[in-house]
Amino acid sequence: MLFVQFTLDQDRYVLDSSQIERVLPLAPLKVMPGVPAWVAGIFEYEGAPVPVIDLAALALGRRSHERLSTRLALVYYPHKSSTGVEPRRLGILLERATRTLSLDASAFGHAGVEATDARYLGPIARDAEGLVQWVRIEHVLPAPVQAQLFAESAA
Repeated sequence: MLFVQFTLDQDRYVLDSSQIERVLPLAPLKVMPGVPAWVAGIFEYEGAPVPVIDLAALALGRRSHERLSTRLALVYYPHKSSTGVEPRRLGILLERATRTLSLDASAFGHAGVEATDARYLGPIARDAEGLVQWVRIEHVLPAPVQAQLFAESAA
């Protein structure tokens, strides 16, 4: 499998590239009051607003560093709606997202610790550079935040 690699502080993480539509440079974001601090805001993509999650803020309690290597990954989030599961666009800020990594899915195993408040932290694998952890996009948003970000329009 092909993964996009990024870091949170000194630790390496990956996202499954098949869930990523595009990796973009940082874009200006519209801040949205009343949402969790780790919701960085929204930006417009192809004429539609896309919510953006700051993974560093979610995982570490600090905003992502604004560097050339910080990217905005546009992913397909499996939103559960009243009519079933619909893929919705979601932006995720990733620090030092400049590499891809090929690993077999079977190389990943249980981390040995259950992060109940961070269900998005998936299994780990080892490569020549050390440990890397798989971030599961489908578990990034708690249900109440999903409802806020993907509210059905009343129009």
